[in-house]
Order: sequence, then C-alpha cells, then structure tokens
Amino acid sequence: MQVVATIFVLATEAGEEASGLDLVLPDTAELIWGLVGFALLMVVMVRKVFPALYKMLDERSAKIQGQIEEAESQRQEAEQLRRQHAEQLADARSEANAIVEQARSDAERVRADVTSRAEEEANQIRSRARQDADSERGRVIQDLRGQVATLSVDLASQIVRRELDPERHRALVDQYINELSGMN
Repeated sequence: MQVVATIFVLATEAGEEASGLDLVLPDTAELIWGLVGFALLMVVMVRKVFPALYKMLDERSAKIQGQIEEAESQRQEAEQLRRQHAEQLADARSEANAIVEQARSDAERVRADVTSRAEEEANQIRSRARQDADSERGRVIQDLRGQVATLSVDLASQIVRRELDPERHRALVDQYINELSGMN
C-alpha cells in the first residue's frame, strides 16, 4: 500500500495534473501499447513458455504414470511371489504329510512283521516244549514200564515162592504201591 501511495505522490510532483477519470482510464496510446505488449507477451508465452511448461507437465505425468505402472508391476510380482510361496508351502506340507503317512505305514508294517515273527517264534517254542514234554513223558513211561516190569517180576517171584492167602496178597499189593509211591 505504501508503494501505491509513493507512485501517486511522484506522479503529482512531476507536474501532471491528474483528474479522477484519467487515473482510472489510461490514455489511448498507452492502452494500445499495453495491448501490443500483452499480445507479444502472450505470443512468446504460447510459443516458448507454454510448450516448455506442457512438456514439463507431460514429462512429470509420464514419470508419475511410469511409477504407477512400475508399482503395479511390483505389486503383481509380489502377489505372484506370494502365490508361489503359498504353493511351495502347501507342497511342503503335503510332502511332510506324505512322509509322516509313509513313516506310519512303515512303522505299522514293521510292527506287524515283528508281531508275526514273535508269534511264530512263540509257536515254535510251544511246539518244541510240547515235543520235549512228549518225549520226556515217553521216556518216563518207558522208565516206569521198566520199573513196573521189574517190580512185577519181583512180585511174581515172591508170590511163586510163597503161597498167598488173601491177607498176604493184600500186604504184597500195599508194599508194591508204597514202593511205587517212593519212586515219584
């Protein structure tokens, strides 16, 4: 505001008489020269400044568009990598589950095999024990037969040497039973 006041003061001091209308409406020559200057300024602006400004704005717009496209490309790439990682994780989980299932299957097969072999060995041991018991029973029976035969021969020889009455017969049988009981 102070600048405007200074201009008015200087214009008044220069000896120009200014009326109120002259201050608002410029002189015709000034108006024409002002329009010519404005037109020249506009021509220079349209031919030189605006193209450079538009070029700069277009470059900036292209740069921003390039950054947007690059960001979109990176977003798509990141999404693709995320999907690949998710697929790899799913594959790894599937493979881990397959390995666990295979291990379970192998363990079940080994358990069944070990159980089968243990049962087979137990059956063989039982069979051998039966065979051993049968052979031992056969041997014991053979021994008993031999002893019974010997005792029978001894008893018969004693009977033949003596004449038996019912009381003596009962005493010999009791003696024979006691001898058999003593052998066991």
